[in-house]
Amino acid sequence: MYREMMSGKIHRATVTEANLHYIGSITIDSDLLKAVGMLENEKVHVVNNNNGARLETYIIAGAPGSKTICLNGAAARHVQPGDKVIIMSYKWMEEAEAYKHVPTVAILNDHNDILDILGTEPEATIK
Repeated sequence: MYREMMSGKIHRATVTEANLHYIGSITIDSDLLKAVGMLENEKVHVVNNNNGARLETYIIAGAPGSKTICLNGAAARHVQPGDKVIIMSYKWMEEAEAYKHVPTVAILNDHNDILDILGTEPEATIK
């Protein structure tokens, strides 16, 4: 049996741009992608902490060091610059592997700098 497990998470990223006229996706600073093991064109879930919107899209790698978090195309209708979002990727794995799996979670500050890298999040974590 296979399980779909969270593999990477960018927690409380600040949206820097919403570009309605771009052809779909989310642009993410490639340094942030590396830190959590996400890849360009990978499917991600995006959750907006400000309005509760949830969406699926795919990643476009942004310039390293740019701190870019830009929702593009139709996804831009669900965010405003300054909104806080959570971006999550998932992987399928054998059940035995799933029990040992530890995701990579990057906690960001208001400027999209990484404050901390966690594995499994303890219950009731507030950061």
